[in-house]
Amino acid sequence: MSERSYFDWNATTPMREEAQRAFADAMAVVGNPSSVHAEGRSARRLVEHARDDVAALVGARPADVFFTSSGTEANMLALTPAIETVGERRVRDRLLMSAIEHSSVRSGGRFLRDAIFDIPVGGDGQIDLDALSDAVAKASRPLVSIMLANNETGVLQPVAAAAAIVHAAGGLLHVDAVQAAGRIPCDMGALGADLLTLSAHKIGGAKGVGALVRRGDDIHIADPLIRGGGQERSMRAGTENVAGIAAFGAAAAAARNGRAVEAERMSALRSALEAGLKTISPQAVIFGAGAERLPNTTLFALEGVKAETAVIAFDLEGVAVSSGAACSSGKVQPSHVLAAMGISPALLRGGVRVSLGWTTTEADIERFHSAWRKLATALSKERQGVAA
Repeated sequence: MSERSYFDWNATTPMREEAQRAFADAMAVVGNPSSVHAEGRSARRLVEHARDDVAALVGARPADVFFTSSGTEANMLALTPAIETVGERRVRDRLLMSAIEHSSVRSGGRFLRDAIFDIPVGGDGQIDLDALSDAVAKASRPLVSIMLANNETGVLQPVAAAAAIVHAAGGLLHVDAVQAAGRIPCDMGALGADLLTLSAHKIGGAKGVGALVRRGDDIHIADPLIRGGGQERSMRAGTENVAGIAAFGAAAAAARNGRAVEAERMSALRSALEAGLKTISPQAVIFGAGAERLPNTTLFALEGVKAETAVIAFDLEGVAVSSGAACSSGKVQPSHVLAAMGISPALLRGGVRVSLGWTTTEADIERFHSAWRKLATALSKERQGVAA
């Protein structure tokens, strides 16, 4: 058992060995990928090889992958009224999103506030498809954004079913697949996504690299966020982060090749983690447990335990977990995801997220249980003292 156990893979992952090697090799390449000389062509080959690997991860054409600085930037690039399709150059009139989207989507991108509408979710954390159907019927050219897997609960969304509803109404669908890529299948065709967002550091790549992937060249974003040179086929100006992109490609290839085996392994570890958690604290609530979830994610709460208290207690025991609530300026706010799910106020501030990855072992699960048992025992004694 290592000195510490890392259970915050949904926040970021360590760089895979393949990505580290690709990053180091690319750092030795001096050329600008926009230059036509030999050095520039060497850098360009690294970028395009990575583009091939990222495209393969989501079943897309390499020409439809556009590298950005992050998943957040990719979301911002996608969320604009100025998305044109072949034969139609009219702007999107509404942005519809599930009530549990990541904050980078909930900011609304470049849509005006009065053009942004929430779609509710049920108690299981999945989007209400009937509400989605009603909402798209009220918009003539909607853009809909639905994450494939929630970053807090791990709950998977019925994206393919949503896509059918959106497309029947003449809308376009953006899918934030940042948490899902490399953990579950993310084929754009099967999902019915028109635009899809990825982030390198969630799959073992370097921080500071993301990608927006489009369905095909019939989708065109008419107002890029960053204008200047013609990089990324004029979709994102600025000299490419060659080393980061090379590492992204290597991580994407590794994630794709090992996904099925790792998903089965992590699912078994998560089941053991949750079983032990419920044995220690039968009253603990595991959010979204009745829905299909990412194989690596558990979000739980126990009434009377604040998330920040639990996170600190775990940390002192050598276990890194995170709060299910969003932190802003050091102040923990109630989770908008749990609020949207209708979770009671007694549990709203208590969500603790545990997320596993490819280095997680049974020994780490044991360390987690030991830390939680210590915290739960201390809480029980405290309550008994108060009662006495």
